[in-house]
Amino acid sequence: MTETVEILAVGAHPDDVELGCGGTLALLARAGRSVGILDLTRGEAGTRGTPETRAAEAAEAARLIGARFRDGLDLGDGNLRTDRAAELEVIEVVRRRRPRLVFAPLPNDRHPDHVRAGRLVADAAFYAGLRALETGLPPHRPQQVVYFPSTFLAEPTFLVDVTETLEVKLAAVRAFRSQFFDPASEEPSTFISSPEFLDGVTARARAFGRLANVGAAEGFVSPRPPLLSDPLAAFDGFEKGF
Repeated sequence: MTETVEILAVGAHPDDVELGCGGTLALLARAGRSVGILDLTRGEAGTRGTPETRAAEAAEAARLIGARFRDGLDLGDGNLRTDRAAELEVIEVVRRRRPRLVFAPLPNDRHPDHVRAGRLVADAAFYAGLRALETGLPPHRPQQVVYFPSTFLAEPTFLVDVTETLEVKLAAVRAFRSQFFDPASEEPSTFISSPEFLDGVTARARAFGRLANVGAAEGFVSPRPPLLSDPLAAFDGFEKGF
């Protein structure tokens, strides 16, 4: 029987999820929530490494985060497909894994694959709930698709305190040794292979954390605002030490 999860995090490439919401996934997994990951491509267009090395790195990163599984599609790195056939592949995963919440790349980014991925996932998540669309699996629509920013900054709809899992997030990112800074590597330098890029990952988490007066946070953009049962608790600790 296929394992279902409460949260499915989707990235265009192996490592997108770790960079965008790795701390949140690790936090949810520690809390007993079931978490899964879906990569839409094999990362075959990357300047460094190979799809085979990326697959091994991705498996280790998923283990560190605490994901129950890591599914992978082959929708074309560097030209991510968003046609009906691609939608149906994502729909199949959504119906099979039945997540309540989906994380996806914000469809406004430097990398066109991230833009396409965000739109594709949101569309597929909606279509997955249509009973008239017969795929051999029962319909299922997640409660919401929530976006994580990648390169570009975005005003977050909400923040998740990842102070206690920041190091797990960074370890999961560093698991992709072929992609990020490695002083022993003889491969070409890229936008993400400099030590400054990894410094920026930490700096962004710290900057989001400052907004809520915590050590580190990840920010998310939701098309619909989350419903708070306790607005007072949601802002507890924002102002301290005055």
